[in-house]
Amino acid sequence: MNAPYDGDRGQGAGGAASPGGPPLPPDAGQDGSVRPDPYLQHAYEDDPYRAQDLAAQDPVDEALYDRAAHPPPPPGTYQQPAPLYQQPPPAPYAPDPRIWAQTPPPEPAGPSRHLPYGDRPATTQFVGVDALVTQASDDRQEPDAFAHLFRDQEGSGKPPVPPQPEPAPAPVPAKGGGGKVSGLLKSSAVMAAGTLVSRLTGFVRSLVITAALGAALLGDSFTIAYTLPTMIYILTVGGGLNSVFVPQLVRAMKDDADGGEAFANRLLTLVMVALGLIVAAAVLVAPVLIKLMSSTIADDVAANSVAVTFARYCLPTIFFMGVHVVMGQILNARGKFGAMMWTPVLNNIVMIITFGLFIWVYGTSGESQMGVDTIPPEGVRLLGIGTLLGLVVQSLAMIPYLRETGFRFRPRFDWKGHGLGKTVKLAKWTVLFVLANQAGVLVVTQLATAAGTASGHDGTGFLAYSNAQLIWGMPQAIITVSVMAALLPRISRAAHDNDPGAVRDDISQGLRNSAVAIVPVAFTFLALGLPMATLLYASSGIEAARSMGFILMAFALGLIPYSVQYVVLRGFYAYEDTRTPFYNTVIVAAVNAAASALCYVVLPARWAVVGMAFSYGLAYAVGVGVAWRRLRNRLGGDLDGAHIVRTYARLCMAAVPAALVGGAVGFGILELVGTGALGSLAALICGGVILLGIFFVAAKKMRIEEVNGLVGMVRGRLGR
Repeated sequence: MNAPYDGDRGQGAGGAASPGGPPLPPDAGQDGSVRPDPYLQHAYEDDPYRAQDLAAQDPVDEALYDRAAHPPPPPGTYQQPAPLYQQPPPAPYAPDPRIWAQTPPPEPAGPSRHLPYGDRPATTQFVGVDALVTQASDDRQEPDAFAHLFRDQEGSGKPPVPPQPEPAPAPVPAKGGGGKVSGLLKSSAVMAAGTLVSRLTGFVRSLVITAALGAALLGDSFTIAYTLPTMIYILTVGGGLNSVFVPQLVRAMKDDADGGEAFANRLLTLVMVALGLIVAAAVLVAPVLIKLMSSTIADDVAANSVAVTFARYCLPTIFFMGVHVVMGQILNARGKFGAMMWTPVLNNIVMIITFGLFIWVYGTSGESQMGVDTIPPEGVRLLGIGTLLGLVVQSLAMIPYLRETGFRFRPRFDWKGHGLGKTVKLAKWTVLFVLANQAGVLVVTQLATAAGTASGHDGTGFLAYSNAQLIWGMPQAIITVSVMAALLPRISRAAHDNDPGAVRDDISQGLRNSAVAIVPVAFTFLALGLPMATLLYASSGIEAARSMGFILMAFALGLIPYSVQYVVLRGFYAYEDTRTPFYNTVIVAAVNAAASALCYVVLPARWAVVGMAFSYGLAYAVGVGVAWRRLRNRLGGDLDGAHIVRTYARLCMAAVPAALVGGAVGFGILELVGTGALGSLAALICGGVILLGIFFVAAKKMRIEEVNGLVGMVRGRLGR
């Protein structure tokens, strides 16, 4: 065997053996040089690891890397590896908690931990078994002795420094329910809770208004004056603010360097100026507006005087409505949905206190028998100031929420050249949309007021129509509006990114999620509308309350197409198409006005308003057919129609037997106990429990996935 190499052996300065050194080996030459040993020749120079990449010293990684498809660079040309993957730069706006978690960005180009030569992950080929793949990045004992020798030589005998483990990625926050559905339900739940409280306090408000003023001509006069500012606001700027400016604000937040703050300030300034001018003009022409709303009231001197006085107190609320909506839309675009749904509670509380003081001073309508010719001016002043104060408080309550998001209002009058012209152009069609819609409402207001006066019965006029519509619209505002308020920014982003599939999926999800509650509630109104109205409005008299109950039953099934229409139109608004909703609303308003006029002519005055309530739902059923076809064409011929229709059909199949049994139980209890408040409460509770129980049992047996998902979410919240 050859002895191990000894670098100090027998070498002098000149290459000869030193005089006192050990003897030369037998194979030494004449000059004292030693012939190369073939067994020791190039023992260390021909090291296979020297030409390899310094970042790929792991034998297991070497085995997994396909060098045939991706050869390493030649020796000496290796570049220093780029820094490993760092956190991406922060986004210009906060992530949306209602959408799926964003996918992690790919490995950067150039050398990296996983791909030392900068190969693309999509094209890199790996070989080996799963066990090796999963253990490729683990620290392990080097199995090759030559690698230790090579490492010792390179490190001058120093022990190798173990590689530092990379910090573990931050854990992703857990989401209840997971995915975009959970985020949507969470955002919708916040808004639904605020809307529920707002609607409940709105019920109390309508109760005290009816108790204070009655369901006759005085109540109709106040209701028309109170409704007038809302109609004017919606006719002028409200429609555009509600539907057009959310997509515009979202785009400004995404595209502008300041996150859309300057755009929001310009918009708020423009709206305040416009609404101020509108309020001044409306107050001057208040008598003309009352005439347009109701010729019956305008022709009565006492009723006209009271209505005009109420209107001049209420019309300044137009300004505060607009300010409140703009602030709310700014918050919605920034992902804050609760404030806009919760602040109307303050308005309702102020009005409840106001009308409560009126009842405390003058008594209820049944006690005082107060009418349009006997109400004192002080009472009119009290109600007018309280109504105005409620909207002021509602608007000012939005300021702390805006400051919390970092928004500071600064009036800006540089409107030209900053995108507001495009917004106003889009809002033009929305204003026409609202104009067509309010034209139908105006016809109904005129006819309902005339029918109530001609019938001679309480609860058959416009106030009864409004109260029944208030009950009927509560599920729409709590469920559908809340769901779509959370979905609309996401649908707007998908439309902006030209992703019709995402728009379709979100609209389908909004329709099916809202249908789980809308369908059974619609059948509940049909089956138990009478005890519901008599329970809520018994203070105005049993006759008036029963009339409102019949109106509510006529409204009932129209809630389904009304909710569908609301969701479908949001698809057009996401694409900034406001012309199609305008044409669609013209059709709805025309059908509603024509059918209502037919009911006024054909039916007796006592039942005319009931027919008008049914006509309202019929008009929206026609509108849904038109809007559905147009949106389906807009999305490439696919609106997930089979899935949606199947869900609604199965929900209706589950609701029909439930309504039959629940309604029979409710009417049976009314016959046994009576139609008073106690009998109505018992009928409503017993009939409602039976109706909902049968519905959910039938839906579970039919395996309706949306109902099962809702039940599962509730059980998860309850910890069961």
